[in-house]
Amino acid sequence: MKREILYQKIAGTIAWQIKTGIWKAGEKLPSLRTISNEYGVSLNTAIQVYYELEKEGFIISRPKSGYIVNYKPLNLSAPATTQPSAQSPGKEETDLIMEVYHSIEDSSITRFSLGIPEDVLLPIAKLNKELAKAMYSLPGNGTRYEDPQGNIRLRNYIARFAYSWNGNLTEDDIVTTTGVTNSISLALSVIAQRGDTIAVESPVYFGILQLANSMGLHVLELPTNPVTGIEPDALRKVLPQINLCLLISNFSNPLGSCMPDEHKKEIVQMLAEHNIPLIEDDLYGDVFFGHSRPKPCKAFDEKGLVLWCGSVSKTLAPGYRVGWIAPSKFKDAIIRQKHIHLISTPTLNQEAIANFMENGRYENHLRKLRHELHSNSLHLAQAITNYFPEDTKIITPQGGFMLWVELNKKIDTTELYYKAMQHKISIAPGRMFTLHDQYRNCMRLSFGQQWSAFIEERLQVLGNIIKESF
Repeated sequence: MKREILYQKIAGTIAWQIKTGIWKAGEKLPSLRTISNEYGVSLNTAIQVYYELEKEGFIISRPKSGYIVNYKPLNLSAPATTQPSAQSPGKEETDLIMEVYHSIEDSSITRFSLGIPEDVLLPIAKLNKELAKAMYSLPGNGTRYEDPQGNIRLRNYIARFAYSWNGNLTEDDIVTTTGVTNSISLALSVIAQRGDTIAVESPVYFGILQLANSMGLHVLELPTNPVTGIEPDALRKVLPQINLCLLISNFSNPLGSCMPDEHKKEIVQMLAEHNIPLIEDDLYGDVFFGHSRPKPCKAFDEKGLVLWCGSVSKTLAPGYRVGWIAPSKFKDAIIRQKHIHLISTPTLNQEAIANFMENGRYENHLRKLRHELHSNSLHLAQAITNYFPEDTKIITPQGGFMLWVELNKKIDTTELYYKAMQHKISIAPGRMFTLHDQYRNCMRLSFGQQWSAFIEERLQVLGNIIKESF
């Protein structure tokens, strides 16, 4: 039996014992030497067993005390499918959004509001080398304009990665952008006109709402399940009213929902029947916690109406602003719009990312990142169970960075934000993710920071603030 399979099997056995109550929270587990003797494995394998259990949130290591069971069954209820307001379009909470994201570099603030990985989870030293390599290898040392469609090596690697979800793309199908928001902006500028109606999830990332409002679009927020995403029947009912659709199909921001393949296929087909374009933000698709990457809606696109958008901003280098779009039959129009607004995308950043994607290094990094984030999500859910009020509702997502928290309706998370900030804790209030007066008792928490005793302590403080708010 291979060592990797063996340690996972032993870890699974102990995890089952913990879940079923054979080992209870607070109890000390056998020593590493005892595990080694009982299971007939090496000491290194025993260490790997406990490391796996610790990463999954079942145990914690305490100096001079050994390994302690840290698991308590999650007994919180799950949020229900959202029922967004049917009122006339409202407005985004611009002032609140700016307040939450001001002084973003203040390291004294614990930012559960920020949906990006912490620096320590990123291969910064390796990226620095690739950036220097790009500077010396590119014509003009990276000072020249690039082809409007973008770096050809980067487009080639993106196309190769698309084969993980059966995306039959080539480098010629892809246009690079300055992040996924730029991809969405370019797509909207090509397929939408002022006064058009766009259907989105609810709640939805506030940047999408700001973009749509700035372009004079009417936003129609759809009922969304926190596990399976938008309800296909809800979309079907509004097809006569809409001109385009925008979805975060995989691990949505802020809910964390992931649409099943059958829903994706059904939605793509019904939109195609009405010749309605779909802009797909697949920013989080590579951050999955299961065995394989979920397919995007683009995998079911037969008429060229799905504009697939992605980026490395959430996985590798947020500040590099390297993104892309596979715009299908809208490609020529997208390139023209990009040339008008940008001329070209930054040359050095694209080349550096292309360099990093060579020889499987990006996939190796993603495996480590996914493992870390999955562990973080379990720790966060456990901390919420331990420290938040009993009527709190959450669903632990199967990918991404976000956890949506629904509190008692007496709690206003905008007020909670200001109270928490007095303790240097930042959250993302639910009102940020809608144009209507709703989700005021909800918030988004990010688990993109490396888990530590300090992070857990900050969550305990937040839980105490919530309890004191009743």
